[in-house]
Amino acid sequence: MASLLLAVIYVAFVSLGLPDAMLGAAWPAMSPDLGAPLSWAGGISMTISAGTVVSALLSDRMTLRFGAGKVTAVSVGLTAAALAGFSFAPNYWVLLAIAIPYGLGAGGVDAALNNYVAIHYESKHMSWLHAMWGLGMLTGPYVMGFALGHGQGWGWGYRYIAIIQIALTALLVLSLPLWKQRNTIASQSPTEEAPSRKPLGFFEVLRIRGAKEILLMFFCYCAIEATSMLWASSYMVLADGLDKTTAAMWASFFGIGITAGRLLSGVLTMKFDDPTMIRIGQSVLLVGIVLLFVPLPAHVATITGLMLIGLGCAPIYPCVIHSTPAYFGEDKSQAIVGMQMACAYMGSMVMPPLFGLIAQNITITLFPWYLLVFLALMVVMHESLRRKYAKAAA
Repeated sequence: MASLLLAVIYVAFVSLGLPDAMLGAAWPAMSPDLGAPLSWAGGISMTISAGTVVSALLSDRMTLRFGAGKVTAVSVGLTAAALAGFSFAPNYWVLLAIAIPYGLGAGGVDAALNNYVAIHYESKHMSWLHAMWGLGMLTGPYVMGFALGHGQGWGWGYRYIAIIQIALTALLVLSLPLWKQRNTIASQSPTEEAPSRKPLGFFEVLRIRGAKEILLMFFCYCAIEATSMLWASSYMVLADGLDKTTAAMWASFFGIGITAGRLLSGVLTMKFDDPTMIRIGQSVLLVGIVLLFVPLPAHVATITGLMLIGLGCAPIYPCVIHSTPAYFGEDKSQAIVGMQMACAYMGSMVMPPLFGLIAQNITITLFPWYLLVFLALMVVMHESLRRKYAKAAA
C-alpha cells in the first residue's frame, strides 16, 4: 500500500509542475486578448506568490487539523478550479482575482506533500519527486504551445491542464484511505509519539534552534535559482555577446540541468547523506559561478558555468527539505517546512526583480557576483546549522 501511495504522490508532483511555467508561455497571446500591457504579467505572478506564502505559513495548522491527504486533495482541487477559471477569464482583473485561490492551493499542496515525503520516504524519492515536478514544468509550455498552434487559443491550454488537475483531485480523494493507513502504521512505531500538539506560530518557529539558519538557506537557494532562470539569457546576450536565439536555447538548459541533476541526485543519495549532498550541490554551484568570471573563447565558460549552476541547484532544494525532520523532529517539521516554502516564494518573488534593478541602473555583469553573495550566505548558514546540530547531539 505504501508503494501505491508513493505512485500517487509521483503523479501529483508531475501534475503540479504542469501549470508553473504556463503563464510566461501564454502571456504574449493573453496580453492582447485581455487588453493588458505586457508588464502586467508581473501582477499575476506576484499575486500567486503572495497566496502561496499565506497558505504555506498556515500549512502546519491545516495539516495538523485535517491531515496531509485531505489538505493535498483540497489544495489540488482549489488549483484545478483556479486553472479552469483562468481559461474563461474575460479580462485581466478577473484573472488577477482568480490568481488568489491559485496561489493558496499551490502553496498548501507544496508544503503538505514535501513534509509528508520528508517524514515517510527516503531521500532518493524526494529528489526524484522534484525531478518529476521539473518534468511537469517543462511539459506545461508544450501543452500551451499545442493549443495555440492548433488555433484553440490560450484558454484551451489552461483547460487541458485544469482537466488533468481535476483528474488528479479525484485520484487523491480516492487515495485518502492510503494516507490514513500509512499514518496508522507510522503511529504504531515504538519510536514515535502521537502528534498531540498545538500548531506552531511564526515566532515560535523562529525560536527553535537552527530554524533561522535553515530558513535563510532556503531563501538564498531560491534567490539563486529564480535569478538564474530569469536573467541567464539576458546575461549571455548583454554581457557575453551571444545572439538572442542561441542564448535562449542555452538558457533552457538550466531547467533541464536541474531536472536531470535531480534524477542523478536520487541515485547519489543512496551513498551520501543529505548534508553531504547539499555540500556537493554548493560546490558545483561555486564552480559554475567562478566559470562565469573566466574569459574563455567561444563563450565556453559562460555556457558551461550556467549548466553547472543548474546541476548544482539540483540536490539542494530536495535535500534541505528531506533533512528537516532529522534536524527538528517530525512534530515540528510541518511548521518549519511551511515556513521554508514561504521563504522560497519570497526569495523567488523579490530577488530576481531586485537584480533587474541592479542590471538596469548599474550593469548586468554583476550577475555572477549577485549569485556568489547568496551562495556564500547559504554555505555559512548550512555550516552554522550543522555545528548547532552536532553540539545538540553531543
